[in-house]
This record gives sequence, C-alpha cells and structure tokens, in this order.
Amino acid sequence: MTNQHEIAASFKALHEASAPFIIPNPWDAGSAKYLAARGFRALATTSAGLVFSKARTEGALSRDEVLENAQLIVETSGLPVNADLEDCYARDLDGVADTIRLAAQAGLVGGSIEDARQGVAHPLYGFEEALDRVRAAVEGARSLPFPFMLTARCENYLFGKPDLADTIKRLQAFQDAGADVLYAPGLTRLDDVRSLVSSVDRPVNVVVGLPGTQFSFADLADAGVQRISIGSALFRAAFTAVVAAADEMLDHGTFSFAGNATSFGSLNELFAAQ
Repeated sequence: MTNQHEIAASFKALHEASAPFIIPNPWDAGSAKYLAARGFRALATTSAGLVFSKARTEGALSRDEVLENAQLIVETSGLPVNADLEDCYARDLDGVADTIRLAAQAGLVGGSIEDARQGVAHPLYGFEEALDRVRAAVEGARSLPFPFMLTARCENYLFGKPDLADTIKRLQAFQDAGADVLYAPGLTRLDDVRSLVSSVDRPVNVVVGLPGTQFSFADLADAGVQRISIGSALFRAAFTAVVAAADEMLDHGTFSFAGNATSFGSLNELFAAQ
C-alpha cells in the first residue's frame, strides 16, 4: 500500500472486524521490516523500545526523535503504523493538536495520547486537564483528510493507581470526547478487561508483555478485546539474548549462542528485498 488514505482505511477496518488483531511493536526499521515480512497487518511503535535502544531512560525522547523513527518504520514496512506519542510532547493544547498533525505528516495513520507525563513526581494529569488534552488531540486528528485512529490511554495502573472505576470513568470521558480506541495498560485480570470492554463502545487495546499480563489471544478475543499490542516486549526479548550471550562469553568462555543466531544470509536476503 502506498496511498496514506488507503492505508488509513485499512487500519480503521481492522478495528471494525469481527476478530481482534495483533499489532506488534518494532523499535526500528529492521524489526519493522521483519514483522511486515511475517505477515502482520499493522504495527505500533514503542517509546520504551526506542529510548532503550538509544541507551537512555524513559521520558528522554523528543517529539522529533519519535516521529523520525516512526517515519522510518512507516517507510520500511509499508503497513499501517500507530505511534506511541506519550503525552503528545506538549504542555499546551495547541501543541497536542500539532503533534497529531505532525504524526500524520510522518506517514502515521494512528497514534496515542496518555493522561500522564514522564519524569515528574505526580505524573497523572487531573481529570479535566486530561480530558481537555484528549479533545485537543481529537481536534488534530479530525483536521486530517483521512481517518486517523486516535487512541486515548489511561495510565492509572502504570503509575500506582490500580483503580478500575476511575480508569473506566476516564476512558468513558475520552470516548465521549471523540477518541477512536481506548487503552488502559497494566490490567492484569481478565475480569477487569471484560468490565472495561463492556463499559465502553469503542475498540479496546490490551497490552501483553507487562508483568501479570500473560493473556492468550483466545483469552482476549473471548473478553471482547479488538487490538492486542506488546509494548517494549520485543526489544526486551532481543536484549535478553544480548545479556545471555555476554554472560556465556564472560562466565564460560564459550560462544554457543552464535549457533542459534539468525543467519547472515537470511537477514541480508530480507533487507535486500524491496
């Protein structure tokens, strides 16, 4: 697919299908190209995977860095791509809307806004401020000439507030503000996932790969989830292989990890393909 309008329409259709879909999270162009080659129908970026790949900590990315990486993933994969835009990298509402428009210019057809910010003592935005910010993101999305799928995230469970009632209240308000997809990362009980899904009338994204979130595709499909992401899990799995290889070399003086590595030839062939 080469036309952004067509790509956007196909991404929207995935959220309206009778069955859920997995949207894995590559951290760079190479991982994106491999996932596209394997047949995934859409991709999502990971802010954590990207920042760790740059040897920095969560919250250290700029908007320009995130969008530059996202554009590479879009161009390399040819798939619909949804971006992890954190809190849209802006304190003012105009800046929030601008981030969505800039995301579209980078080739993205979806993106998220969180109700929390990184690197502060009290990260969660107050209810009304969070709602205003979602409205601004919706305004940015609706100004585009194609259906940009805006995901509104409630970060309660990631920031020490495992309050399902407040999470549902926030997501219902974000839905009423015009968000297309709803997302509460960190839910660990299927019953809570079911309660969330039954309390809203928008597609719900659930992340698998965080502690306590080892749901199966069948579990989440049965709970009514429409979209399944994996956050930074792919990057962390890849880095785990680096850790294990380093341990083997230093602790045992052996190199058996190399025997299980993907071959040079297969990678060269993958990346040579247009």
